[in-house]
Amino acid sequence: MGKPTGFLDYERENNKSVEPLERIKNFNEFHSPMQKAERQKQGARCMNCGVPFCQSAMKLGGMVSGCPLHNLIPEWNDEIYNGNWEYALARLTKTASFPEFTGRVCPALCEAACSCGLYGSSVTVKENELAIIEEGYKNGWVKPHPPEVRTGKRVAVVGSGPSGLACAQRLNSRGHSVTVYEKDDRIGGLLMYGIPNMKLEKQIVDRRVKLMTDEGIEFKTGVDVGKDISADELLKTYDAVVLCCGAGNARDLKAENRDIKGIYFAVDFLKSTTKALLDNKLQSGFISANGKDVVIVGGGDTGNDCVGTCIRHGCKSVTQLEMMPKLPDSRAETNPWPQYPRVCKTDYGQEEAIAVFGHDPRVYCTTVKSFVPDDGGNIKAVVTVELKPERDEKTGRTVMTEIPDSEKTLDCSLLLIAAGFLGPKPYIAKSFGAETDGRSNIATAAGSYKTSVDKLFTAGDSHRGQSLVVWAIAEGRAAAKEIDEYLMGYTNLV
Repeated sequence: MGKPTGFLDYERENNKSVEPLERIKNFNEFHSPMQKAERQKQGARCMNCGVPFCQSAMKLGGMVSGCPLHNLIPEWNDEIYNGNWEYALARLTKTASFPEFTGRVCPALCEAACSCGLYGSSVTVKENELAIIEEGYKNGWVKPHPPEVRTGKRVAVVGSGPSGLACAQRLNSRGHSVTVYEKDDRIGGLLMYGIPNMKLEKQIVDRRVKLMTDEGIEFKTGVDVGKDISADELLKTYDAVVLCCGAGNARDLKAENRDIKGIYFAVDFLKSTTKALLDNKLQSGFISANGKDVVIVGGGDTGNDCVGTCIRHGCKSVTQLEMMPKLPDSRAETNPWPQYPRVCKTDYGQEEAIAVFGHDPRVYCTTVKSFVPDDGGNIKAVVTVELKPERDEKTGRTVMTEIPDSEKTLDCSLLLIAAGFLGPKPYIAKSFGAETDGRSNIATAAGSYKTSVDKLFTAGDSHRGQSLVVWAIAEGRAAAKEIDEYLMGYTNLV
């Protein structure tokens, strides 16, 4: 620990962000990195705890607190403080496959468990991580490292999202020949088409893919496994196949007139924007919110991304419906540190809506009851209904039930469904003959990534269900270790 009093000497400082009314003029990332000297002070705030909860990934109160990758956070924070940036990079990349991704889009489970947060402000772990990896790229320290020896084993990875990329990276580093199959036209999966550009600019993804290509990984785009190439062919061609195809089966709404025009899944809306942005600078070929009254069903990160995207399109209005009650603004007594804080978070999209329209777009304890079409079969309004939490006596669980006579009508010319996902597309598991669990995910034994089919593994959202990028990376790494042991009889992967 370079500075024992760092957490007392320095206040938490975050990277500066562009003001909402300015940043909505484009789809660029909007945080500016601070100077290295100031970042070193933020590294000095780390207390080098005897028990570093930040890297523990403990399940407390039904939620995980601490890093699922078990990053060596106190070690690289100390290196930052002492100005040893190359050493910091070495410690960071020992456990973190893609710090440039998690440093941008992770909700920072590590910071929730930081001891500094018990009575003050947690260490800026996420921003410190990003500063390290970007310093590494800037100085040429992040280089391709192809394996010196190949094992002769071949592995197919289906899906190029965070779990697939992490799995491919680790298996390739071991010397296996890895081919990644991606159904879309670009590599990255969720990172490319699920996360908007203002959170993760796509040259950042391309930079990592180029590095992995130089390390010997083969990428094939536009190949929908189970349709364009059969499961049998993959299983015959490769020594192992791992399904990292995400949770692409979007949860739908069951409401009257669901089949009218102007209703889209959020993932399709966000993808169309990013693809058009990359293909033609948003000149054509996307679902536009320009001049429209937009209603978004879903109060999570995806719903927030839709808010920010619609505002950049130039929407007339935006309303975000959330079924659940508003979380408290500060920790409740029943939610103590180091549990993950169950508090209301106003994210970038909501900040922008407040700046543009003068109010928070979120409406709580509300959902859609029916859709109202115009004469042309296009959506013109939605009928909403208020909900209240009630205890189900049979299950003991809290369920949201309708409040009688609470219906309201909202103008709506574009509705986006951001209600989560129900597992991978059903045809994927079916094509391989793999079993699924009660949540429609590809089933494995507890603590394993091996499916019911010989040579077939799975990881990421297709295995655990809809989750975070950092969990997908952790699963990809863990699956690679199990696959390596399956192929070689032992493993030296960590």
